[in-house]
Amino acid sequence: MADLNDPVIRGFLKQLVGEEGLKMIEDMPEGEVTDEEIAEKTGVLLNIVRRTLFILNEYKLVVCRRERDTNSGWLTYLWRLDLSGIESRLEKEKKRLIQNLEQRLEFEEGNVFFVCPEGCVRLLFSEATNCHFLCPVCGEDLVAQDNSKTIETIKSRLEELEKCG
Repeated sequence: MADLNDPVIRGFLKQLVGEEGLKMIEDMPEGEVTDEEIAEKTGVLLNIVRRTLFILNEYKLVVCRRERDTNSGWLTYLWRLDLSGIESRLEKEKKRLIQNLEQRLEFEEGNVFFVCPEGCVRLLFSEATNCHFLCPVCGEDLVAQDNSKTIETIKSRLEELEKCG
């Protein structure tokens, strides 16, 4: 079972399902239970429980089993929390984040930007020339942007991610 006290796991789950969803996960009963039972035992609203279960199911962090009542024909969905795959999911998310940061770094390093001093827009050089170096929102003169701090921030973040196992 995944350690819900691990700040990385908590942060990932919180980002995925929100504060209420995280509360549901922490208080979720053991074994197979219905969404109504989860709502009752955790104190989380049923619609939030269902949304959380749907999201967790997409990420394969819950197991769902359908059971048909032989008398009424109704289907009952039974849910069981299974966070055993969360480590591999975190690794996939890390790779995706690294790839996005590398693309952003390449974009930042390979372009020249112009910004409005009022903060309206940030444009590529070609876009700025099309606007005659005037802000298309407020009409102020656009100024060249030094994006070296942005580049350093991205590089620093990439280094941090590369260090993490």
